[in-house]
Amino acid sequence: MNEQQRSTALPTAADVDAAARRLAGIAVRTPLLSSRELDLITGARVYLKAETLQHTGSFKFRGAYNRIAAIPERDRAAGVVAYSSGNHAQGVAAAATLLGMTATIVMPSDAPEAKRARTRGLGAAVIPYLRDREDRVALAEALADRTGATLVPPFDDPLVIAGQGTVGSEIVEDLAAAGLKPEVVLVPASGGGLAAGVALAVKARVADANLYTVEPEGFDDFVRSYATGRRETNPRTSGTICDALMVPTPGEITFPIDQRLVGKGLTASDAEVAAAMAFAFSDLKLVVEPSGAIALAALLARKLDVTGKVVAVVLSGGNVDADVFARLIAGGPPL
Repeated sequence: MNEQQRSTALPTAADVDAAARRLAGIAVRTPLLSSRELDLITGARVYLKAETLQHTGSFKFRGAYNRIAAIPERDRAAGVVAYSSGNHAQGVAAAATLLGMTATIVMPSDAPEAKRARTRGLGAAVIPYLRDREDRVALAEALADRTGATLVPPFDDPLVIAGQGTVGSEIVEDLAAAGLKPEVVLVPASGGGLAAGVALAVKARVADANLYTVEPEGFDDFVRSYATGRRETNPRTSGTICDALMVPTPGEITFPIDQRLVGKGLTASDAEVAAAMAFAFSDLKLVVEPSGAIALAALLARKLDVTGKVVAVVLSGGNVDADVFARLIAGGPPL
């Protein structure tokens, strides 16, 4: 495993700006979508950042490409290794292919088949592991040590965080073009990389914006960590339809940023997530995966009073098995 990948320095808003330059013309500048129905329901002006339309169907491409593109030429022949439940896996696979590198992904055996198939289809090798019995980080680190590959973490890396932060800079820029600024920003959270990057970008431009992480009920490690000031751990590693939001504890790098710039969190139930998926499909004609819909779920369930506010909500991904999606939007049982 290469020493250059071990940086634990906290990224800055300037790093997000550098990532935006690196990603220009490569990542999709996804749209901010509005909905008259959603505005009526919430009493707010709501704008949805549709990262479902990003390359590989989620925001993860941004951070993966920003990280992999920074690997020195001398280290690229050994390829990259990542661990992921699916969206980061696809982002890494796609970015590595674009940069002419090989990728190996450690993925849970219960990850949605759509995510596993697409990861393989993007050219990566997939190594399955048992989520409840094996340590994916240890497996990936051992593989990187053995092969000399560069480890690309899903969230706890300065360049990954900076890449994800371009979601936030685009939100502010696109709202500014309409003469608006975000007053509330809701961001899905697992390890906290997306939230940290978005917070860096947004707070540098709109200092009084209020950001919230959103997590599944029962997997609210950020909510509890904000309260105690230390990184708390979830008691379970499975048991929600939000398969991409089950990281057991906030990241070592992400939490100091999220604690300082966010500091507030919400949760949503699986039933509320399913209802949000159905709303996005019927009202916006968007396919949003459970994890990607959780911030919208908290908004629709009125977990926060946003009356009269300009609200930005990140729809972080759209990678969901077709049968699961059909069942959930039809009102079927979450699990």
